[in-house]
Amino acid sequence: MYGPRWIYWKQTFRSKFQAGCVKAKLEDNWHNGYELSPLVEVIQLKNEKYVVRFTYDE
Repeated sequence: MYGPRWIYWKQTFRSKFQAGCVKAKLEDNWHNGYELSPLVEVIQLKNEKYVVRFTYDE
């Protein structure tokens, strides 16, 4: 089996808090839906900005 497929949010963030807000919104939207929620992560890039990524399963 292959690892998860990651989709990256189209925007980078200056603070971990800003990225965390998007992470919470993504998790909340799936929680209220019918599908299983994806894994959502906040990752720090080398340039000290943050990006949000989440899994995609077919």
